Amino acid sequence: MNPQHIAKLQAIVGAENCLADTASRIIHGYDATQSVYAPDVAVYPGNTEEVRQIMRLAYTWRIPVVPRGAGSGFSGGALPIHGGIALVLTRMNRIIEIDRENLIAVVEPGVVTADFQRAVEKLGLFYPPDPASKEFCTLGGNIAENAGGPRCVKYGVTRDYVLGLEAISAHGDIFHTGGRTLKNVVGYDLTRLIVGSEGTLAVVTAITLKLLPKPAMKKTMLAQFSSIDGAARAVTAIIADKIIPTTLEFMDAATISAIRTDIPIPLPDNCQAVLIIEVDGDAAQVEAHMAAIHPLIAPHDLLRGHIAADNAEAEAIWRLRRAVSPSLKRLAPDKFNEDIVVPRAQLPEMIRALEGIAAHFQVTIVNFGHAGDGNIHVNIMVDLRQEGMKEKARQAVAAVFQAAVALGGSISGEHGIGTAKARYLGLEIDPVAMALMRRVKTAFDPENILNPGKIFPQP
Repeated sequence: MNPQHIAKLQAIVGAENCLADTASRIIHGYDATQSVYAPDVAVYPGNTEEVRQIMRLAYTWRIPVVPRGAGSGFSGGALPIHGGIALVLTRMNRIIEIDRENLIAVVEPGVVTADFQRAVEKLGLFYPPDPASKEFCTLGGNIAENAGGPRCVKYGVTRDYVLGLEAISAHGDIFHTGGRTLKNVVGYDLTRLIVGSEGTLAVVTAITLKLLPKPAMKKTMLAQFSSIDGAARAVTAIIADKIIPTTLEFMDAATISAIRTDIPIPLPDNCQAVLIIEVDGDAAQVEAHMAAIHPLIAPHDLLRGHIAADNAEAEAIWRLRRAVSPSLKRLAPDKFNEDIVVPRAQLPEMIRALEGIAAHFQVTIVNFGHAGDGNIHVNIMVDLRQEGMKEKARQAVAAVFQAAVALGGSISGEHGIGTAKARYLGLEIDPVAMALMRRVKTAFDPENILNPGKIFPQP
């Protein structure tokens, strides 16, 4: 980009919102993958019209545009790998409307997820998607990656709550998808197509979301098992009894070893797996479900099942889960964080496959995640200062993905594809489907300026 380009962008958003100095370019050039690709400029639009004007200029100039929220993704989706414009949408952070009669809300993409949740809960409403980064990730980023979280076993993922979108095309045209109704079968479902498209099809500037009534009550249980197979069978037993918990989080033996010294709750040496089970709903239903769970899981290598007596105890249980990521640093300085999915019943087989991969490549693999929907966060712990370790870790990642797909699973549950997983897309997507997806991309973005180099394998 040249100074004339920068000047025209500054005329749209103001000089203070168009940053081309070295420090600003570096700040907007990385995400949670820790790879760095500096854009030529970081531009902060304040409204839909400014986004439209920016996209029209970018299309005229054939300059890449990378939509960006908080930059908290794990797949490289927000990396400007070809330079160009980092289109940072965090200034567009208004909650435009909360409609309590129709249980919907209209928001801009820069609204922080947890801030939105707190705003609707004050009104007795509920927005379930809860990614781990919810205290700083944005709803626009959640839309781009179709974010999930622990509660998705009961409530579903982001796409299940998106009723409609306002978006800007690669050409700089405003268009709308969906609407404010729960039912809408007019034309192709562009809303669900754009959700999860990682900013490669359009720039979302407003989102209409479905809300639910806030559950009256919730209860939390910490269940300790002597085997991962027992924990997996316990999950199956709970759901087979027609109980759908809000969350069913699991941690394997390697994870427990990593956090054992950091938490106040004792986890004995023979504890090889943990489930955090939470149920919500009206008081009678919650009490009945929680009372039923213990006898359902007891035959499956259960060591101890403790139900939190109050919110303080429930918070102490959740601290186990939040202690995992900080505790991994003591195992190795670097990690490859993947999020595979397998059918629930295949969880033990997948864990055994991961143990075999760890032994074969002589790396530590720590696994935790959402047992209720088979979503495993696989953390390959390495020291990249060691010669050959990066290639060894990549080979281990490939083996993990191959094992997941072989079990009928997926290479990504909620982190997206971005750059980190693009080379593995062919493991899961057949050539005909891949060609159709590429044609969809071309139809939306014929000049390939919207987040180029993402999702699809590159030459």
